[in-house]
Amino acid sequence: MTHLLSIADLNRADIEQLHQLTDTFVEVSRRSIPKVPALRGKNVVWLFYEDSTRTRLSFEQAAKRLSADTMTFSVSSSSVKKGESLRDTVLTIEAMGVDAIVVRHGSAGVPWQIARWLEDRVHIINAGDGWHEHPTQALLDSYTIRSERGSLEGMHIGIVGDVKHSRVARSDVLAYTALGAQVTLVAPPTLLPPSLAGWPVTVSHDLDAVLPSLDVVGILRMQQERMTENLVPSLREYTSLYGLTLRRVDTMRDDALIMHPGPVNRGVEISAEVADLPRSKIVDQVRNGVATRMAVLYLLLGQGVDKILDPGVPEEAPDGEHSDVSVTDSESSVGVTG
Repeated sequence: MTHLLSIADLNRADIEQLHQLTDTFVEVSRRSIPKVPALRGKNVVWLFYEDSTRTRLSFEQAAKRLSADTMTFSVSSSSVKKGESLRDTVLTIEAMGVDAIVVRHGSAGVPWQIARWLEDRVHIINAGDGWHEHPTQALLDSYTIRSERGSLEGMHIGIVGDVKHSRVARSDVLAYTALGAQVTLVAPPTLLPPSLAGWPVTVSHDLDAVLPSLDVVGILRMQQERMTENLVPSLREYTSLYGLTLRRVDTMRDDALIMHPGPVNRGVEISAEVADLPRSKIVDQVRNGVATRMAVLYLLLGQGVDKILDPGVPEEAPDGEHSDVSVTDSESSVGVTG
């Protein structure tokens, strides 16, 4: 029980307990000094072979708020440019005495391979592997919906756009359905995976037909950097059929939420006016991402998966400051995979 590689390794109880723990770290983040000594002395490194803004910065913020030490790996200024293999890079980082590696890579399965190489000596967190998965994004997305609606049970959630290339879509489907939601994928056939066998979803190619029934509309970015062929006639035509515009918002339920994992291509998959509506939770997703990743790091590196944070009993921090967070035993544990 040392890694977080896939949402598939978590059941409903695991996700719900992570959400409860995230509640505590949301409260920590609202303090004037949003920092606790929970991971003092731990060392976390970011091994990012792909560009990232939200994920890398929120993981870094999460680790620092837990008082962990951090190191950043930059491919452009590393020995990778001299031909060093991924395995040698990982073994070099391990030799420096790190406790966790947060991995993003363009190839699916890399976090699993790193975990095998290191034989569970270091905690591995998947921050996105190819088109495969992005588990912490799914945790923060489901947490954002839970924060707004209390539960995902019985909700109808639409995931709209470039599902074919989206690791977020795959992880979101697993998290949403585990929490009792019905998921509909909305996209042209060319932007869906070749096979949806085993996906607990329904599929529609008509956004306007599905939109009035949705409680949450999750918009995906057109990932043109991953496309090796023309999958839509033009961005303009894609926007006309699948872009979320003010006209389409008028057909949605009054309390329906709008979400987007970012980065947002305004004017393509979502109009600028819609992205800034009160019902749009894009900024809340980013904000909740820090607390969610604090919860993940704490469970892996803190007092163990059989512990939860109890905000009710303050403890004395080593530097003399008081932390309002202490650790108590819990009867249940979060099943983070090994």
